[in-house]
Amino acid sequence: MEEKYQPQQIEQKWQKRWQEAQLFRAEDFSPKPKLYALDFFPYPSGDGLSVGHCRNYIPTDAFCRYKHMKGFNVLHPMGWDAFGLPAENEAIRKRSHPSKTVPRYIANYKRQMNMIGISYDWSREINSSSPDYYKWTQWFFLLLYKRGLAYRSTAPANWCPSCKTVLANEEVEGGACWRCGSIVEKRDLPQWFFKITEYAERLLNDLDLINWPEGIKMMQRNWIGRSEGVEFEMQIADAQGKPSGKSFRVFTTRVDTTFGMSFAVLAPEHPLVLEITTSDRRAEVEAYIARSQRETEIERLSTERVRDGVFTGAYAINPVNGQLVPIFIADYVLMGYGTGA
Repeated sequence: MEEKYQPQQIEQKWQKRWQEAQLFRAEDFSPKPKLYALDFFPYPSGDGLSVGHCRNYIPTDAFCRYKHMKGFNVLHPMGWDAFGLPAENEAIRKRSHPSKTVPRYIANYKRQMNMIGISYDWSREINSSSPDYYKWTQWFFLLLYKRGLAYRSTAPANWCPSCKTVLANEEVEGGACWRCGSIVEKRDLPQWFFKITEYAERLLNDLDLINWPEGIKMMQRNWIGRSEGVEFEMQIADAQGKPSGKSFRVFTTRVDTTFGMSFAVLAPEHPLVLEITTSDRRAEVEAYIARSQRETEIERLSTERVRDGVFTGAYAINPVNGQLVPIFIADYVLMGYGTGA
């Protein structure tokens, strides 16, 4: 008996058997209990799979194989996030065209995944750069647009100057792009949004209908972000209490604390910040704004960091009791939440 494991001697044989038997192909119609397991689709680059990819895919594969052996009809597809500027920039660096580089990278990724032996149903392979795929994303977008659920607006975004594309908060690591390592900038950019808030109540209520761990449900509740509170107007004034004629709207979930207000806070991105900042406070305010632009919303809302802020030199009048309160900027206040104040 061979005591040393020689994977190259047996793996290809059994992988070929799995492929010939279509062992991992899901049945369209089956009386078996169903399991749908979806891994995130990788961006196919010239570097191929990394250990990080395997850390995500192998546990899912083990779970799917277990369910398969328990008699489940398992749907475990794979696809490629291959559309957009990252693929174009990669092709430019290789002095080629995306229509040539993307298929080549996909073929390499698929070869590596098959070497690992992951139980994907390759009959359901998806490529986001394929016209057969993105015609449906366009169809869905137009449907949402016609029904008033897609709209265009300007908002702060994480911008990678090297990849020349926006990044999700999860794609910013320590203020840098996860893909190329460039320092990420905060820019106000015109963007398309979906009115997910139209369905916030239903999304929250329906979380009670699914058998998910409570920690995951709480993450979803925080992401949906529905809050109940009150908005009110605050007049801006100078240090002597003379109104400037300008004002801003404040949102609070604790209107009962308004009577004891000791200061007001604006998001660093608030359009009034630089307008109301006094000359003696401008340098510190601008430095604070620059720092906050290098942070993601996740970092800014972290409960593990010390919260701080900077005085703008301006004041606001408490509408409840007429008292003068200083106006600060602080990075834990976000423009995308409430009124940004």
